[in-house]
Amino acid sequence: MPELPEVEVTRRSFATAIAGGNVLRAWLGKPLRWPLGCDAGDLAGRQVRAVRRRGKYLLLELNQGWLIVHLGMSGSLRFASVLPPPGAHDHFDLVTDRGILRLNDPRRFGAVVFVSDLTAPMAVKLLGKLGVEPLSDQFTSDTFRQGLIRRHAAIKQVLLAGDLVVGVGNIYACESLYLAGIRPTVRASRLGRLRVEKLRQAIIQVLTMAIHHGGSTLRDFSSADGSEGHFQLETMVYARPGLECRRCGTSIKLIRQGQRSTFFCPICQRS
Repeated sequence: MPELPEVEVTRRSFATAIAGGNVLRAWLGKPLRWPLGCDAGDLAGRQVRAVRRRGKYLLLELNQGWLIVHLGMSGSLRFASVLPPPGAHDHFDLVTDRGILRLNDPRRFGAVVFVSDLTAPMAVKLLGKLGVEPLSDQFTSDTFRQGLIRRHAAIKQVLLAGDLVVGVGNIYACESLYLAGIRPTVRASRLGRLRVEKLRQAIIQVLTMAIHHGGSTLRDFSSADGSEGHFQLETMVYARPGLECRRCGTSIKLIRQGQRSTFFCPICQRS
């Protein structure tokens, strides 16, 4: 599933090019996870002002309303001046005088939703319970610690939940906990002030590095200009079970947490 770095890389790959573009027409194919919320033809004549991001959602600000885009499990966007006719897995086109933005999603768990504003019920449903943005000034050590104190689940499960800090998906949670030297099974409420700050800095560092490397292409992710990510080549523990830890030489371990694979070093992440 595309996580925060992949969504941010996607945003950056077309945001400037589409900004200011006038919508000529829109096309909706097979139904997606949620209804569009308007007739596709009603989008014609609007203008794309900017492309923002909230967690794993892309927010296309129009002069009238917003388009909320989620890539689901296997979705990707493509933006180009010319694209071939939609294929079997293409489900939405936004045709502008700057280019065509297309959603491709083989599993159809993605979505494009129109809302009149970000206080509309559907926008609140999708965005209202998201945690703080980890790359924003609001992600402070005190705020993070106050949230963790109330959580008795394993720290990795808390990170994946997304209601405390948003966008730290499986690969990035594993890498952040490794960088912070924290075992993924430790109870979140047990982390003291110093370890919380170390984890906060690790999350910021890992996500920033992932964005710099274009995200992670584990299966078929590519940005809107067709570029693949390379962060998966830089991981310290993720998807490396049985291989030597790059730091201490101990074999990387694999366990299951909440039906997700967790990778860690038993020496570098002792507690």
